[in-house]
Amino acid sequence: MNCLKSKDIAIVGILLAVGVILRFFMALLDLPMTPNVIIAFYCLAIILVRPKIHEALLIGLVGAALSFMVSSSIFRPANFISEPLGALVCFAIYAMIQNRIAIAPAITTFIATLVSGVTFAAIALFAVTQGIIVTKATIGGLVLTFVPIIVVTAIVNAIIVQLLFIPANRALMRGQE
Repeated sequence: MNCLKSKDIAIVGILLAVGVILRFFMALLDLPMTPNVIIAFYCLAIILVRPKIHEALLIGLVGAALSFMVSSSIFRPANFISEPLGALVCFAIYAMIQNRIAIAPAITTFIATLVSGVTFAAIALFAVTQGIIVTKATIGGLVLTFVPIIVVTAIVNAIIVQLLFIPANRALMRGQE
């Protein structure tokens, strides 16, 4: 069984650490919305090291634990489903388009962020609204609140990953020469 090499584990760790630090500092800015940039950095890690599917799942679980610790969202345990799912989507989408589209890292991250975000929002809404009389208007209002946040975060994450992919990939290739 071929596992991630120690160099790959270091790359994943560094990228996840950068994502956590950025998310933590964004939370300190007390913005009305703190985008989950941890997704961007675990997507970049998956794209760069090309792990096996179970390793991508583990990267997503670590991303979930880190998101859980630094998040101030309404239902943090939802991260343990949304982040691994985002990591698996990242793994699958990138595997399908990596050699076909120049902006594959951006597209992959955009879709993975949407999947993770929608999953998180659905679980959080379900958990938070249990035992409360909820109307269609209330659910509609919550959806209208979440959708722009998810889409903006997906766009930001896609831009981050696309901008960092080329220099990060070059740095990794230079180390292999």
